[in-house]
Amino acid sequence: MTVTTEAVPTAAPRPRGGIVQSATDSLVVARRNLIRMTRIPEVILFGLIQPIMFVVMFSYVFGGSLQVAGSVNADVYRNFLMAGIFAQTVTFATAGAGAGIADDMHKGLIDRFRSLPMARGAVLTGRTLADLVQTALTVVVLAIVAVLVGWRIHEGLPKALGAFGLLLLLGYAFSWIGALIGLSVRTPEAATSGGLIWLFPVTFISNAFVDTSGMTAWLRHIADWNPFSATVQACRVLFGNPGVSESTAWPMEHPVLASLAWSVLIIAVFRTLAVRKYRSATA
Repeated sequence: MTVTTEAVPTAAPRPRGGIVQSATDSLVVARRNLIRMTRIPEVILFGLIQPIMFVVMFSYVFGGSLQVAGSVNADVYRNFLMAGIFAQTVTFATAGAGAGIADDMHKGLIDRFRSLPMARGAVLTGRTLADLVQTALTVVVLAIVAVLVGWRIHEGLPKALGAFGLLLLLGYAFSWIGALIGLSVRTPEAATSGGLIWLFPVTFISNAFVDTSGMTAWLRHIADWNPFSATVQACRVLFGNPGVSESTAWPMEHPVLASLAWSVLIIAVFRTLAVRKYRSATA
């Protein structure tokens, strides 16, 4: 008697849902990206060198040349400057996030992730979380350098930690913009260029490096409503640094609340767009 067996067709793996599963998958992807970063230490090193150069150059080249809070004292400008440098550092990490995702797309790694039973948004969330960890490391090193050149906090440690929290939240929010850019271009080089082009006007048309009171009325209006400016203003308030804008614009009068609101809004909008683009770009 011969017994025949028939192969039972297996269903293609389906992504698992649920908030807990999505968080677990995101952490797995984040861990993978962090391990990858440690194996390419020059990426972390170059990421540290650039903001340190900005601190040194702006502090000693422009310090004493620009008036802040009615003074041209170099120490005053250094304390005014650091909130802007911190904010610039966390937002410029956006270009690296976009380039990393574009590189994964280019190498076909994203398609491999799609074949696994994992939450669709976990790939992007894990990547942005890994970038957030790297950004936090950069901010710690930058803060040490800032103290060495004369920067100080004057409102206590809890408020300072709150300021750093706002900075990291802004950086995380902007990383989702970088993720969308990385999914929308064909090469990592294009993602890097595309990630920097829009960052320059965002960071320089703001209160980061100069007092906005000297700007023309229309330009100051743009700067005051810039999400970047809200975070810089909030940090100066929480750090107790000079140069807090006297503008009557709502974000400048309520900078902490405005910074939180802008960051949450950016995350909500661009995470939705990035996940939708991820599904269509790799389908």
